[in-house]
Amino acid sequence: MRRDEFRFDLPGELIAQHPAPRRDASRLFVLGAAGTRHLTFADIPELFGPGDLLVLNDTRVRPARLTGRRATGGLFDVLLVRPLGNGRWEALVGGRGKLRDGERLSFGAFEGTVTRAGKTWEVTVPPEADLARLGRMPLPPYIRRARGGDPSDAADRERYQTVYAREEGAIAAPTAGLHFTPEILDRIRAAGAEIACVTLHVGPGTFRPLTAEQVEDHRMEPEPWRIPEATAAAIRRARRVTAAGTTVTRTLEAAWGEGGVRAGEGETALFITPGYRFRVVHRLLTNFHLPEGTPLLLTCAFGGTGRVLAACREAVERRYRFFSYGDAMLLDPG
Repeated sequence: MRRDEFRFDLPGELIAQHPAPRRDASRLFVLGAAGTRHLTFADIPELFGPGDLLVLNDTRVRPARLTGRRATGGLFDVLLVRPLGNGRWEALVGGRGKLRDGERLSFGAFEGTVTRAGKTWEVTVPPEADLARLGRMPLPPYIRRARGGDPSDAADRERYQTVYAREEGAIAAPTAGLHFTPEILDRIRAAGAEIACVTLHVGPGTFRPLTAEQVEDHRMEPEPWRIPEATAAAIRRARRVTAAGTTVTRTLEAAWGEGGVRAGEGETALFITPGYRFRVVHRLLTNFHLPEGTPLLLTCAFGGTGRVLAACREAVERRYRFFSYGDAMLLDPG
């Protein structure tokens, strides 16, 4: 498959820069076996009933974006990806100019040393650094208002986090879950459905666009996952499993083995593309994704490339909002 087979025209003004006024006020595009429906997210409990299981990703986004200033005044954007121990972090660093290996940057309340580590960097920070307070939410680069320390960061600390986020470790939100409210979840349970959680800590690889011309040449970066025994048991009981997002889908499919989904933990670099045979997930709730991105390929694998791309074009015509803070789509093959 070629990368350009997963391309569609997307006007820049449809890339959501802010969340909807209320989480459940987002629009919901339902792509079903018999056609399409256009609802609001507040309607989604009506699509659940006895025997249904909704699986959520309870990862919590770490406020891991910092601005570092070198001694000469130059600024660098630093994204702390994962802790390595002893104050060391794997990091992505961007900015004008070229950093020297071992250079010190000022982050305002503390200083840190940056060391080259292959394709990424390591940043060493002192143990007293309050990263939870000083860091900003790592919004994606297509939310352009976020660059340079946007004053709305305070609101993003709530809205770029699901209401059920528990396990800190992600550098990006599982965005399909941003639409849920406690009331919506209660209504889904009241409809007779179960709700369970997995954890997959979203890393930078999930949202990186394809770079190879041939899809098969792309390689995903490993991400850690965990599935509690209660979730595995709920999957065994369920008549129909709805995955809230591509990260949940990848977790459940990666954990499939003889006898079904296994509880436990591990890492997955599973790259789901058209032609993949899904073993666990019956319905997929997702946002509208970046053209030529790996989440779009997974969505096409689930719903059919032609149907999903046609739905994306219809969403453009109907002025749906795209990407992390955008609207939602439920794929229900029936």
